[in-house]
Amino acid sequence: MKVLLVEDDPSMLATLERALSRRGLAVTGCNDGQQALDRWHAAPPDVVLLDLTLPGMDGLDVLARARRSGLTTPVLILTARGTVGDRVIGLNTGADDYLPKPFDLDELEARVRALHRRHHTAGTDSPADQRVGRLRLERDSGAVYRGDEVLDLTPRELALVQALMARPGHAVSKERLFELVFPGESDVQFEAVEVVVYRLRKKLAGSGVSLVTLRGLGYLLKAEG
Repeated sequence: MKVLLVEDDPSMLATLERALSRRGLAVTGCNDGQQALDRWHAAPPDVVLLDLTLPGMDGLDVLARARRSGLTTPVLILTARGTVGDRVIGLNTGADDYLPKPFDLDELEARVRALHRRHHTAGTDSPADQRVGRLRLERDSGAVYRGDEVLDLTPRELALVQALMARPGHAVSKERLFELVFPGESDVQFEAVEVVVYRLRKKLAGSGVSLVTLRGLGYLLKAEG
């Protein structure tokens, strides 16, 4: 699988190129918006990983120009801009998926391969969205809805609820949640997971879902009633 990686941070670019190459992907990296467009046109990849903050031309401009010119390659946005508004703008511009930084490399690889599969099986039904109570996790975008309302979640809250919605009614250990919510952040206290749980619990009000603490086991999402 050929991947075009567009990232302006040299360290992040080198790290992702190395990590994805080790996982069997053919990665072409660039750190400039115009250069990305030129390479995209010259040799269309299977998937594009696109940072939004780029020198010269913003990532959203790159995406918009690519779509206007007829490029249909699936695009996964990688960015530190983690608000719902930014995600919606990116998806409306033509992105296929959105992964806020910091992210887990296993999840990144899984999303890249999922985009590739969906693009090459167009016309077939996509996997159903995950639902718990009135909560709905939209698989294509990663956004979480309460009824028809998109929940305004921080990247850490989003990572937490996605992990819990993947196993509704089953406990996810605090250790595993810490790995997913704070990947690679060795300077963060283990108890920081509890802060994210507290904030997420408040935002789930009215969703028909309880975020339950199971002492010694972890946390789970449970549909009320």
